[in-house]
Amino acid sequence: MTTAPERELLRRVLPLALPAFVIAYVAGAFVSADVALSATIGVAVILANFTIHALSMAWAGSVSPVALVAVGLGGFAVRLAAIFVALLLLNRLAWFSPVAFVAAVVPATVALLAFEARVLSGRLQADLWTFPAASTEVKR
Repeated sequence: MTTAPERELLRRVLPLALPAFVIAYVAGAFVSADVALSATIGVAVILANFTIHALSMAWAGSVSPVALVAVGLGGFAVRLAAIFVALLLLNRLAWFSPVAFVAAVVPATVALLAFEARVLSGRLQADLWTFPAASTEVKR
């Protein structure tokens, strides 16, 4: 049995989480501890978002192509809404810096997308999934 490409991608991304947290914190610390914490939370939200995305896509890929598309498209909207809600809820805290949060979320998202594109480059994503029910193999 092969590993789902999403799980493999998650396995490759997780070791980069600690350096991302450190970079966000150190960059924010030049302004204040509150900014550093807000930026670090932004990176944490993106990492949690990606983890949920990868695991849900891996699950959907094991179910059916329809589930994969539904989770992919529906999950995108849900994950964007979750980032927005996190920003709104955290903004109620006196120490939270929404500018630092967004300043960390945007580059973390771009870096994650670039990493994902690099890891998956040269392969058609759909070719990486197998659907046992759709197998056309003839048994003799």
